[in-house]
Amino acid sequence: MSSDPPACPECSGPMTFGGFVLCGREGDGKRTCRSLWKCASRHVWWNWADRPDEPLEVCPVPELFR
Repeated sequence: MSSDPPACPECSGPMTFGGFVLCGREGDGKRTCRSLWKCASRHVWWNWADRPDEPLEVCPVPELFR
């Protein structure tokens, strides 16, 4: 795991951490946090906080976090 913030998969710009979002995970039924990431171009991505090495996913409700 790297301590550097990820680059936006869409525009390659630097991303900033936007907090945690508590979600239900379908795969194992657990309530788990997602790490929210945003870039200056207003792209919003997230990933499972307990699985930081997995790729970022497009946030399906970016308007809630802009």
